[in-house]
Amino acid sequence: MPRSLFARVTLIIVIGLAIAQLLTFAAIRYERDMALRELMMIGIERDIASSVAILDRLPAAERPSWLDRLERRNYRFVLGGSAEGTAPQSPLLQQFATAIADAMRPFEIVKIAQVAQPPEGLQIQVRLGDGSSVVVHAKRVGMPVSRWVMWVLVIQLVVLALCAWFAVRLVTRPLADLAAAADELGPDLQAQKLQEDGPTEVAHAARAFNAMQRRISGYMAERVEILAAISHDLQTPITRMRLRTELMDSDHDRHKFRQDLDAMHTLVREGVTYARTLHGATEPACRIDADALFESMVADYEDSGQAVRLEGRAGEPIVTRPNALRRILSNLIDNALKFGSDVQLQVQQQADADRLVLSVVDNGPGIPPDELENVLKPFYRVEASRNRGTGGTGLGLAIAHQLAMAMGAELSLRNRSEGGLEARLTLMNARAAPPG
Repeated sequence: MPRSLFARVTLIIVIGLAIAQLLTFAAIRYERDMALRELMMIGIERDIASSVAILDRLPAAERPSWLDRLERRNYRFVLGGSAEGTAPQSPLLQQFATAIADAMRPFEIVKIAQVAQPPEGLQIQVRLGDGSSVVVHAKRVGMPVSRWVMWVLVIQLVVLALCAWFAVRLVTRPLADLAAAADELGPDLQAQKLQEDGPTEVAHAARAFNAMQRRISGYMAERVEILAAISHDLQTPITRMRLRTELMDSDHDRHKFRQDLDAMHTLVREGVTYARTLHGATEPACRIDADALFESMVADYEDSGQAVRLEGRAGEPIVTRPNALRRILSNLIDNALKFGSDVQLQVQQQADADRLVLSVVDNGPGIPPDELENVLKPFYRVEASRNRGTGGTGLGLAIAHQLAMAMGAELSLRNRSEGGLEARLTLMNARAAPPG
């Protein structure tokens, strides 16, 4: 069975209608054949009986001259001789022979035989009144079907198939539009609005989907506003606490308080950043020199004394959101530097699939396989296997994941066989023209 609902429903309806149409055609043709067969048998048996009666009444010397006059398409007469062959085997031939024999009474039927040629042919030996014999060579002729009838049947089946296809398409196309709109409903919550027209049920589903989209967008915007307000309101007490730490006598306590305040400030800032990535990426896509971007980022890390190496080249400009891409790679590289000493940014252009694959690999301890998906969740940290002094806020990979989804890319994590972690970012349609 096909996998799509459109193909399955179309196939079922077309096959069902075709079978019903063919059964109707077969029943009508069978009934027509039966009626024509009865008419034909009544006509031919009377014609043969009348012809035999004429030959019986003619003088023996005149009978040969009448044979051509009495011959028809499906029977002829031969004077003298005998019928050769076997008794009729098929029910139709037996019925045909019985009807002819009954019509020729009171003439004596000497023998009825079936012959190989012509097909479904009979030889009926009849004894005339003067004792001579005449052999009737008769054949059963089928009821031909006009060619236009078969063409009409074909046209009917085609019309049924087209009507079924149109009807199923009318039903399933709104489902396809709804699925497409749901797929486009990414983190930016800016999916195309569905047309609220068509049948009642379709229009109701479109209105419900559009209303759901508006509600979700409102909830997300409200959440971002709440987090932004919290972040703004926390700045003042955090600043006051920083000032008060300066009045503390103990340098040790002052240092500890500053660390706690910095962690609090970082957590608030990263939380707001993550919420904004959920709210959407408003940055427009544009064509950029990817190799220049990657080289600039690696150079910045090298200037700060961190070991980051670049391998491979894109080879040509790509279409993407540069700030979002830079943020994703920065988060991935920062995460790799926390847990590895040798970090590489590998670039691989897949021309056949029109994709650009960016891999950030490290030589750290890796992540347990059952935690690879969990670390992409916000505020999730794998302290046991990845902690080297600090576990961070647990938002770096989550922000990278959300930004990747917003720009239509794919972010995945896997442990390397030689040790360490690989974070792979796949940019789809990287060589496409920028949106107008």
